[in-house]
Amino acid sequence: MSYHGAYNLMGTTGLDSVSSFLPAEDEGRLSQEDLYLFSQGRQFRLHHHLGAHPGTVGGVPGTRFAVWAPHAGKVSVIGDFNGWSRGAHPMSTLGASGVWAAFVPGVGPGELYKYHIVSKNAGYCVDKADPMGFRMECPPRTGSVVWSLSYQWNDAGWMSKRGGRQRLDSPWSIYEVHLGSWMRSPDDPGHVLGYRELAPRLVDHVRRLGFTHVELMPVMEHPFYGSWGYQVTGFFSPGSRQGTPQDLMFLIDALHQADIGVILDWVPSHFPSDEHGLSYFDGTHLYEHADPRQGYHPDWNSCIFNYGRHEVRSFLISSALFWLEKYHIDALRVDAVASMLYLDYSRLPGEWIPNRHGGRENLEAIDFLRQLNEHIYLCYPDTQTIAEESTSWQGVSRPVESGGLGFGMKWDMGWMHDTLGFLGRDPVHRRWHHNDLTFRGLYQHHENFVLPLSHDEVVHLKGSLLGKMAGDDWRKFAQLRLLFGWQFGMAGKKLLFMGGEWGQWGEWQHERSLDWHQASEPQHAGVMVWLGHLATWMREEPALYEGDCEPWGFWWIEPDDAENGVLAFARRDRADRSVVVGVCNFTPLPRPGWRVGFPWAGAWVERLNSDAEEYGGTGMGSGGLVQAEPMPWQGQAASAEVNIPPFGAVFFHASKE
Repeated sequence: MSYHGAYNLMGTTGLDSVSSFLPAEDEGRLSQEDLYLFSQGRQFRLHHHLGAHPGTVGGVPGTRFAVWAPHAGKVSVIGDFNGWSRGAHPMSTLGASGVWAAFVPGVGPGELYKYHIVSKNAGYCVDKADPMGFRMECPPRTGSVVWSLSYQWNDAGWMSKRGGRQRLDSPWSIYEVHLGSWMRSPDDPGHVLGYRELAPRLVDHVRRLGFTHVELMPVMEHPFYGSWGYQVTGFFSPGSRQGTPQDLMFLIDALHQADIGVILDWVPSHFPSDEHGLSYFDGTHLYEHADPRQGYHPDWNSCIFNYGRHEVRSFLISSALFWLEKYHIDALRVDAVASMLYLDYSRLPGEWIPNRHGGRENLEAIDFLRQLNEHIYLCYPDTQTIAEESTSWQGVSRPVESGGLGFGMKWDMGWMHDTLGFLGRDPVHRRWHHNDLTFRGLYQHHENFVLPLSHDEVVHLKGSLLGKMAGDDWRKFAQLRLLFGWQFGMAGKKLLFMGGEWGQWGEWQHERSLDWHQASEPQHAGVMVWLGHLATWMREEPALYEGDCEPWGFWWIEPDDAENGVLAFARRDRADRSVVVGVCNFTPLPRPGWRVGFPWAGAWVERLNSDAEEYGGTGMGSGGLVQAEPMPWQGQAASAEVNIPPFGAVFFHASKE
């Protein structure tokens, strides 16, 4: 194949000539208005304009390249197609925009490339991967790949109705997955299954359990596998270890066709300092702050985005919209929001720079997050954004116009830490820590919460969920079932990390598969059946989800019995016709004939009981039905004597006629 010189799309003095070299369609077009909006931080579809776009110019097939490098003295496209020659295909600047562009004839999908940048800073030159690249080489190789994102989607049914399924008053139960270690080949444990290989397996598992959503830990390209995807170099490229962009689309498509939503972990908080990535991109700190007190993250040895720079905001918001547009992602879970909000996050005095008012709040990051959420909900109102935010920042999931950050939901990290800490204590000491279970009642309606039992709790010698439970094996399994009952009974959306569904004994290890053989062992299988029944019933029963984010959706019946370790609560639907009463016993002592308050007299069905024999329990219960008599108790109009099993969660249900 022969190649000609690169077409210079624009001279250094004007912008008008660009349109004559570019396709008429929006994809790949770069107009004067686009460049202006980019410089103002208001161009949020950069993936349509920058990067590598194969197509035809003047009847000649090839690829148009464009990259932002305002402090470069020279930029050229290098790749296999020109023997990686740094002088073969020079690029030209587009006015004062800092964008460099060229059209290279004969280059098409599958070609490897990078940008060779010679900085205006004397002596610095570097080969960079494309910040807007749609596909990257498989690490440890670091090149970009020219690629088309064309794909024939088959999820129209899901896409047409997902708005109704993703409302705050809809059921949400989220299965969090690290694709590289969820399941591996039984014949070759070192073989990471590809996106297409995983698709039927993951769909079947999630559908059988009854979860509404899958949350994928970051799938963007990352050079260090041990970062779990949280050290991103390819903000527009899926990880190549498991296949092509179309392979990931196939996985998402399969989940959608099974009526399962897909949440993507997205990481705008930091990026690694690998030379081929964003760091010191054009010989200056282009994407990150120059001062390490602002631009270096001590926890992760990584760079912090400069949220005050217009072009950086355009880049990040474009990345978010890219995944929603091109990959049909239904929600973004934004990682490490707390680290973005506070200038002194994980820093000692003298290691950070106060804002212009002398405070610790990162004002530029706050503005960025608000702008991000405003544009996501403007462009994709049927999606959601979810913040992993671990502090008491006010209004994380409140509208921007009300002074909030504009997220749809927020992880309730306090619930997670308090609950797991409580269940790790010997039951004899729990009476002194009863408040750990009820404290969230003081704030549970301040935000729209997700109750997470996430990957962070089962790594770094923290033990598995099952291992965290106090006592011998019987007690551990009983309390794990109790934990899931407690989680699904509380107000808020639910999240569980893979392996927890059957109570895997070992911690999560990202370099190997989950211990699937344990899932078929009787006690583990019982946990998984219990969880599946909880998730399925939650999807079917409006009382368990319609009021997750409303004060009327949850109330305590008995929150204060620390001596006996018994708590009771109620959930109702919006119409106040269906009510679920939950009773949880956090001690190993059975409580037969225990009087519990009910909202009204009459028959209440014992709907689920974590101590049922099919789940591995002792079989203690109330015979499937109790009759509440008109005897006021615990602030309720009626009451009944029920049998509460040791370490048990029992749910009673009734509907008004």
